[in-house]
Amino acid sequence: MAGLVHNTLVNGGGQGGHGVVGQRPVILPPSTLPSLDSEDKEECVEEDNNGSPPDELDIVINNVVCSFSVGCHLNLRQIALTGANVVFRRESGMVSMKLRNPYTTASIWSSGKITCTGATSENTSKIAARRFARTLQKLGFKARFKNFKVVNVLGTCTMPFAIRLVPFSQTNKPIAQYEPELHPGVTYKIKEIRASLKIFSTGSITVTAPSVSAVQQSIERIFPLVYEHRKERTCPEDMPRAHNAARKEKLAAIRNQVPYGISIDEDDALEVEEHYYDSDQSWG
Repeated sequence: MAGLVHNTLVNGGGQGGHGVVGQRPVILPPSTLPSLDSEDKEECVEEDNNGSPPDELDIVINNVVCSFSVGCHLNLRQIALTGANVVFRRESGMVSMKLRNPYTTASIWSSGKITCTGATSENTSKIAARRFARTLQKLGFKARFKNFKVVNVLGTCTMPFAIRLVPFSQTNKPIAQYEPELHPGVTYKIKEIRASLKIFSTGSITVTAPSVSAVQQSIERIFPLVYEHRKERTCPEDMPRAHNAARKEKLAAIRNQVPYGISIDEDDALEVEEHYYDSDQSWG
């Protein structure tokens, strides 16, 4: 049984959107996808007739952080007074500047170092950085675009199955760390590519890595490990519905001072009033 995880070819995300990673199939060795007992198969997600894992996984790039320098001293006060879409943050000693297209934010220091966040691909990040440098040139600074580097990439991937976090963390100790009192997900770090993964029971995986290619490599490496501890996922349509129902019930209990967990019909609302400790009849 072979599993398919997909390589990444970045398609630039639209304005304000996310960069969706394209796919090129990579066949995993059959040994990386262990067989399950009959008892485990009953709880696992439904598969196709051949029992093979999913053929496609989409990796979404949410944020690309880059840094560069302009090679000259910058007068932050002048930038704040003459620039557009600028906020002077005196407590931090820097200026924040925003671009509309691509939708990014730059943190500018007086030394000439600039950090750019919000891009959805490495190419879009470089375009935004060059536009920030050009904006500083128009403000009268002798800015040059130099030392560009992608510092950090945040990507997410949703598996088509849920994950048993407890057995997964126990099997992959000490690399996998699970502290449910502190964080609902398992932290899994890959030192070779300097990647950090947050794995959640819903099947969602958040990856922080130095580059887009490192994000893709992280998903390729973690897929056979989480596939071993897969389970059937709750219907995604029922999850928000149940959450909203519980939230409305809790708000109604707070507003109407009804003991939490007791459901009251609208027709019986007036009859229940006499049972409250603060109602007029309870003092009689």
